[in-house]
Amino acid sequence: MSTTAEPTPTTPGAGTGVWLHGVVAGDTPPAPAGITGIAGTPVRTVAAAGLAAVVSDAPLTEYGEEALRRNLEDLAWLERAARAHHAVVDVLSRAGAVVPARLATVHRDDGRVARVLVERHDELAGTLARLTGREEWGVKGYAVPGATPRADEPAGAGGGAGAAYLRRRKAQLTAREEGQRIAADAAAAVHTALAGYAVTARRHAPQDRRLSGAPTPMVLNGAYLVDRDRLDGFAALVRELGDRHPEIRLEPTGPWPPYSFVAEPSAEPAWA
Repeated sequence: MSTTAEPTPTTPGAGTGVWLHGVVAGDTPPAPAGITGIAGTPVRTVAAAGLAAVVSDAPLTEYGEEALRRNLEDLAWLERAARAHHAVVDVLSRAGAVVPARLATVHRDDGRVARVLVERHDELAGTLARLTGREEWGVKGYAVPGATPRADEPAGAGGGAGAAYLRRRKAQLTAREEGQRIAADAAAAVHTALAGYAVTARRHAPQDRRLSGAPTPMVLNGAYLVDRDRLDGFAALVRELGDRHPEIRLEPTGPWPPYSFVAEPSAEPAWA
């Protein structure tokens, strides 16, 4: 995983950097008191150009450039950092539009953060305007076993036990491939319908079963940006599509911060 930490000293006593959680409009109410960011430090804001960066102080001994490169290889550390970062972004998204920062975006000081707000003002303000009044919702689809009928043994087929086994095995493989095709077609149809209802949509790669925890393969991992005043209609459409396509099981999730709908620019720091 890449980071956006600026070169900083990482020796003991080197001080603190500034971990960026996200950017909101300058007139957005501040995060509730008591919300902590990375490393358990209080969340605060840095304002510039009509925008506000929501940040928390990060000890450079753990969050400096070299330390981050090492810690991001530690899955337990990465999970703790991701949860702390997401907790702040989630609170912000429930209060209004937010541009989430990529995990491990660390700046030297408040001055550098303010400079980013000025330099990227048009991009950030445009993104906030696009996200205002909207939420990200996910819909996952899982294949349902037995979506296609089991192939029966052909009548009058000969060849003995070995040939019969091979025919059964071929029929099983054919049925499995057909089931996968039907589930994939259903997932595509569901995504097309939901994307047509949403403001915009993205179809992510399906999650591995070890990550999803589901007993059957995931065939749809969609993200949809939906106007808040149309959420009831979106939920009703998901239910209708689930009834229409029993070959897949649909699971809506959300609301989420708009991680899927923040474009990643070509220059540092990245917003994703």
